[in-house]
Amino acid sequence: MTGVAVLGSTGSIGRQTLEVIRQLPGRFRVVALAGGTNRTLLEDQSREFHPALVWCQSGDDAMTLRAAAGRTAQWAPMEEMAVHPDVDIVVVATAGTAGLAPTLAALHAGKAVALANKEVLVMAGHAVTRAAEGGGGELRPVDSEHSAIWQCLWGEDFGAVERLVLTASGGAFRDLSPRELERVTPQQALRHPTWEMGRKITVDSATLMNKGFEAIEARWLFDVPMDRIEIVMHRESIVHSLVAFTDGSVKAQLGEPDMRLPIMCALTYPDRVASDTAPRLNLARLGTLHFGEPDLGRFPCLRLALEAGARGGTWPAVLAAADEVAVEAFMRGNLGFTDIPKAVDATLSAHTGVADPSIEDVLEADRWARESVAAHMQKANALARSR
Repeated sequence: MTGVAVLGSTGSIGRQTLEVIRQLPGRFRVVALAGGTNRTLLEDQSREFHPALVWCQSGDDAMTLRAAAGRTAQWAPMEEMAVHPDVDIVVVATAGTAGLAPTLAALHAGKAVALANKEVLVMAGHAVTRAAEGGGGELRPVDSEHSAIWQCLWGEDFGAVERLVLTASGGAFRDLSPRELERVTPQQALRHPTWEMGRKITVDSATLMNKGFEAIEARWLFDVPMDRIEIVMHRESIVHSLVAFTDGSVKAQLGEPDMRLPIMCALTYPDRVASDTAPRLNLARLGTLHFGEPDLGRFPCLRLALEAGARGGTWPAVLAAADEVAVEAFMRGNLGFTDIPKAVDATLSAHTGVADPSIEDVLEADRWARESVAAHMQKANALARSR
C-alpha cells in the first residue's frame, strides 16, 4: 500500500483527497494527517484513518488527536511527516507559506509531492525545483489547470512544447461592471460559478490573481518561460488547459469541474485507475464552449502577477504575501474588493528585489511584504476617514 501524508486534511483539497482514498480501498494507507483549526473534523478523520502521525495548529490538542488516531499515534510537525519513511506521497494542501518547508523537506528526501499549494511555487519555485533535482523527489500538480497540462505532456517530448495555455473561468464577478465591482461583498466573492474551493483561492479566482499565480507555477513545473504561457477565458471550466506543440498541433484535457480527478491522477500516477469518483463529461449535452481574451484592465491582479512572474527573484514572493494579507483584510470587511490590487501594486512598487534569492531572502521578502501592505492599508484607511 502507498503511504500518504495529507497536509491540510481539513481544507477543501484535503477532504477531497481523503474521499478519493476512500474510493480506492486497499491502495493507500494514510500515514499522517495535519489540519488547521477545524479540530472536530481532524478528530473524525483520525478516528477513521488511524494515522501514525497527527498535527494541528493548536498544540493543546495533541492528546485529544492522538487518542482519536489510536494509542500509538505520534504528534509530529509537518516537516517530520514529509520525511517519514512510511510516507511515499505528500499531499501539500495547506494555504500560504506553511506549505514551503514540508514541500522542500519531502523533495530533499526523494518523496513524491502532490502539490495543491500555489504559494509554494510562486514564492520559491527556483528552490523547489532545485530540491526536486537534488533529492530525487517528484512534483505532481493537483491544480486542475496544471494537471491538465501534465496529462497532455505524458509521453511527449518537452522540447516540442511551443506554449502552454491556461484557462480561466473569470470567477464570481466575470459579468459585473467596474462600478459594480466596487460594491461587492466577501459573501458574493465566495459564490464561484463552477468550482467549490477554499475561501482564499475563491477570492483570488474572482480577481484573477489565481490565474497569475498559476502562470508562475507553470513556469516552474514545466520549465517554460513566462512569455510562452498564455491565459484564455473559458467560463464553462470544461477545457482545463491546453498545450501547443511546435508542429502546430494542440492537445487539451477536458472534464467536468471536479477536483477529485486531478487529485486521483496525482495519487495514482503513472496509472489511470478505473473509478466512478469523477463525473463523466457529456459534450453533446453541453453543446457550446466559449473562449476569449482576458481584460487586464478589468483584472489588474492578473497583470500584476504576470509582471512579477516575468521579473522573477523575490517579486513573486512579495506578490503572494501582499495578496494574502489584502484578501484577508477584504474578507474581514476592512478593504474593498477593487482595493486589493491597489494594495498589492503599492507593495510591489516599493520592493527592492533580489534577483537570485536564497530561501532566507524569500522568507525575508515575505515578511517585509506583509508589514508593507499592512502599513499601506492602514495609511489608506486613515486618509479615507479624514475626507
